Amino acid sequence: MSSQVWNVPNVLTLLRLVLSCVLFTMIALGPQFMIAALVLFIVTALTDFVDGWWARKFNQCTQFGRIMDPFADKILICGTFIFLSARPEMQADWRLFQPWMAVVIMGREMLVTAIRGFMEQKGIDFRAKWAGKIKMGFQCVACAAGCLYLSFDEGFAPDWLFWTVVVSVWVTIFSTLQSGLGYVICAVKNR
Repeated sequence: MSSQVWNVPNVLTLLRLVLSCVLFTMIALGPQFMIAALVLFIVTALTDFVDGWWARKFNQCTQFGRIMDPFADKILICGTFIFLSARPEMQADWRLFQPWMAVVIMGREMLVTAIRGFMEQKGIDFRAKWAGKIKMGFQCVACAAGCLYLSFDEGFAPDWLFWTVVVSVWVTIFSTLQSGLGYVICAVKNR
C-alpha cells in the first residue's frame, strides 16, 4: 500500500468532501435548489465508485485513501440525511426523512468505525462487507429520491415519488440496522 497522497482516487475523495458541503448548502436553501442538489448528489456519490475502481485498477491504493474514502462516504450520507430530515416538508409526515433516522444512520456508522479500528489494531482484517455496500446503495437511492421529492411544491409531488421515498427510507433504516448487527456479530466472533 502506497503512502502517496496526491493521486486520482485521493483527489476524487477530497473532491467528494467539498461537493458534499455544497450539496448541504443547496438542500438548506430549499426547493428551488433541489434539482441541482439531486444532480450534485448523484455526481458526488459516483465519485465513490470511480475512486475505488481507479485505485484497484491502477494499483493506487493508499493508506490515506483507506482512511479518507469511508470518511467522505459517511460525511456525504450522514450529512444528506441530516439536511433532508431537517426540512419541514419531510418532518410533516412521519413516513419520510425524520431526525431520528439520521441518528440511527450516524450511530451505526460510528459503531462500525469504532469496531473496525479496534479489530484492525489487533491485526484482524475488517474490510467492508457486502451488506454494508448494499446498505450504501439503499442510502443513495433514498437521498436521491428525497432531493427529487423536495423539488416539487409541497403537496404536488407525484404519488409514485412519495412512495419511492417512503419505501427507500424505511428499507435504508432496516438495512442500516441489519448490516450494523452483522459487523457486531463478526467482531464478537473474531475477538
